[in-house]
Amino acid sequence: MSPPAAADRIAAVRSFNRFFTRQIGVLREGLLHSEFTLTELRVLYELAHHGDQPSAALCRDLGLDRGYLSRIIGKFETAGLVGKVPSATDGRTKLLHMTEHGRSVYEPLDRSSREEVGEMLARLGEPEQLQLLDAMNTIRTLLDGETGMKYAQPFVLRAHRAGDMAWIKRRHGEFYAQQQGWDSSFEALVGKICTAFERDFDPALEHCWIAEMGGRPVGSVALTRSGEDGVARLRLLLVEEAARGHGLGSRLVDECQRFARAAGYRKIRLWTTDQQQEARQIYRSKGYVLVTEEPVHAFGKDMVNETWELDLGV
Repeated sequence: MSPPAAADRIAAVRSFNRFFTRQIGVLREGLLHSEFTLTELRVLYELAHHGDQPSAALCRDLGLDRGYLSRIIGKFETAGLVGKVPSATDGRTKLLHMTEHGRSVYEPLDRSSREEVGEMLARLGEPEQLQLLDAMNTIRTLLDGETGMKYAQPFVLRAHRAGDMAWIKRRHGEFYAQQQGWDSSFEALVGKICTAFERDFDPALEHCWIAEMGGRPVGSVALTRSGEDGVARLRLLLVEEAARGHGLGSRLVDECQRFARAAGYRKIRLWTTDQQQEARQIYRSKGYVLVTEEPVHAFGKDMVNETWELDLGV
């Protein structure tokens, strides 16, 4: 059988596009039974999940024309969904900021979206769900080149919510006890970090991401203030064994760098040890540089404390 002609291939792609838009509901008058278009919801999603950021960053990441985005933001400002705030690191720069009213409007839509996708997946068995995710990954990889290879993966990222810090503390304790033989003092340290993060949380300068697969948390990372002007800290990086091999650790580190640049930080600093070989490999691949190391006895083990830094070029 000869391969399909170019016209037939084009027709097949257009047919698939029509099928898929029906599946995800884009052809409704209002996406998710709301007043918003798909592009407007994409803008709200970015602000809700990635925090305050300059207009230029949204234009770049969403591939939007600057004038088009300006009209969307104007509509959101009139409705009280979005405002503009000065950057904490550069008062001359204005960042787009989702208001409390904006969050109250967006969060039910985000929840509805998750539920609709969950219902669609629930109609399929486990093998079929994995087959679907593989097919999505293949399409994105082929059409989006390097970006598709990097990000079209069987996990989703979301902002932290109630109960997540308790999970982060517990899983860090369990994971490092099992994998490294560390004692309970490490879980206690993670608990202190989580408590301080929630108590002093500044959404303009800090963010925590939770990775999920099949609706279950499988990873985390946080970007926090360091106390030093212009320097952020990468903390609480964790990837469960079952979620490894999909580039999740790399994606979490990328999200921290993206947020840090948008917030105006000039540098990211992190602490790790010589025992975290996989994490150290990720940091090195992203351009982090080892700046200090110190032999210590901690968490019941001999190890080398390491500080790594990334210059963001801001």
